[in-house]
Amino acid sequence: MNDVVAALGGIGLGDRLLTGPAALAAFSSDAQTAFQQRAIAVVVAETVGEVQAAVRVCHAAGVPFVARGSGTSLSGGSLPVEGGVLIALNRMNRVLRVDADTRTAVVEPGVINLDVTRAATPHGLYYAPDPSSQSICTIGGNIAFNSGGAHCLLHGMTSNHVLGVRVVLPDGELAELGGPSAETPGPDWTGLFCGSEGLFGIVVEATLRLMPVPEAVRTSLAVYDSLEAAGDAVAQIVRAGLLPVALEIMDALAIEAAEASVKPGYPPGATALLIVELEGERDVVDADAARLDALLTASGAREFLATEDLDERALIWKGRKAAFSAVGWLAPDYIVQDGVVPRTRLGEALVEIGRMSEESGIRVANVFHAGDGNLHPLILFDSAVPGELERAERLGGDILRLCIALGGSITGEHGVGIEKREYLPLMYAPDDLAAMRRLRDGVDPAGLANPGKMLAPEAA
Repeated sequence: MNDVVAALGGIGLGDRLLTGPAALAAFSSDAQTAFQQRAIAVVVAETVGEVQAAVRVCHAAGVPFVARGSGTSLSGGSLPVEGGVLIALNRMNRVLRVDADTRTAVVEPGVINLDVTRAATPHGLYYAPDPSSQSICTIGGNIAFNSGGAHCLLHGMTSNHVLGVRVVLPDGELAELGGPSAETPGPDWTGLFCGSEGLFGIVVEATLRLMPVPEAVRTSLAVYDSLEAAGDAVAQIVRAGLLPVALEIMDALAIEAAEASVKPGYPPGATALLIVELEGERDVVDADAARLDALLTASGAREFLATEDLDERALIWKGRKAAFSAVGWLAPDYIVQDGVVPRTRLGEALVEIGRMSEESGIRVANVFHAGDGNLHPLILFDSAVPGELERAERLGGDILRLCIALGGSITGEHGVGIEKREYLPLMYAPDDLAAMRRLRDGVDPAGLANPGKMLAPEAA
C-alpha cells in the first residue's frame, strides 16, 4: 500500500493527498453512519486529469477506489473500501456553462444540486430533480444513485435530466456518453450509467436538461385523521387523471419532528399531512386546482389550505425536506429506509408498517414521495439501549420484505449500496443477478470501481 500512496504522491496533488489518521477519519463513513471504513488515502481532485491519474494508479496496482461527493448517501454507497483509495470530487464544483437556447447546463460532479438552479434562474430556468438534501448533495452522487426528490412524480428522476456525461472508466480511460441532445443515436449508455452506484467509473462532467420556470405554482396542504386516509387520497387523485408535480405525505411523528426543528407551522393535531403541488400555465393550474380541491374534500380531509405565495410555499416544503434530520429531535438514532410500493397499495403498506412498529416496540416516522409510492420510514431507536439497534435493523428488513411482497422495490432513490445488497436476491432471480454481474465485469473486469456495493462480494 505504501507503493500506491507513493505513486499517488507523484501526480502533483501536494497537500490534497490526505493520508493522516485525522483526515482519513473525516471520510470514514457517509450519511449511513452504521458503516465505518478508512481508506489508505484520500485524493482531493480538482481536475479531470487528476481523477484519471488517480484511477490509473489504482488500476495498475489492482487497488480499489471509491468516488465521493458530499457523502450524503444513505445506503453506504460512498463508504471507502478496505485497502482502497477514496477520490473526493467536492472541489470540482464549477457550473461550466448555462445555455438558455438549448436549456442545458454543463457542470462538474462536485456542483451542489441547488446551485444548478441558482445558476439557471437568471435565464428563467431551473433544474428539476430535488432530493431533500439538495442544498448539500452533489450532481455526481445524484447521477450515481439516480436521485429523485419531491417533484419526481411529474418530472422524473435524475436519469430523465442527464443528457450526457464524461466519465473516467475503471482503467482510467476518459469516455463520452450521450451528448447535448436527448436524440443521441445508439444504445442509451448515459441512462445505463445513471444509477450504477459507481460500479462503472466516475462522472467528471455532466450535461443537464433544464426546465422553464412555470407560470404558476400552487401548493396545497391537506390534514387527515389517519395515515391510511391520506394514502388512499393519493390513489384517488391519480385515478382521477390529475398529475401534480408532487404528492408528499408526513405522519404525526414526522410532523412533530418538523415542528420541533424548523417550525413550519403545520395545522395542529394532524395525524397525517398530504402536500400536493400543481404547476404549469395559469389556466391549467386554475382548472386543476378546482378539481383537486373537490377531490381533497371528498377524500375526507379534515381541512386544507392552498397558497401560491413563494414564502408560504417555501415554509411548507421546509418542514417536509427537513424531516430526515428533524427526527433527531425525537430519538438519538434512526435508520432511513427507501422502499417502494404500488400507489394502489399505499394505504395497505402504511397500516402494516404501523402494525410492525407496534409489535417491535420501535417507533417509525413516515415521510414519503406518495405520488410514486416511494416510502421513507424513519426507524427511531437508541443505540445505547442493549439490543435496540438489532431490533431496528430487523424492522427495516421486514419493511423491505413487505415492499417486495406488495409488488414494489427495495429502493426508490437511495440505492442498494452496502445496506440493502442482501435483499437484492429477494427481488431478482439468479439469472438476473448474473446478468448484472456480467455487465459490471464487461466494464470493470478487475472489479476495482466501488467493489462490494450493490452486488455482494461473494457474487463479485
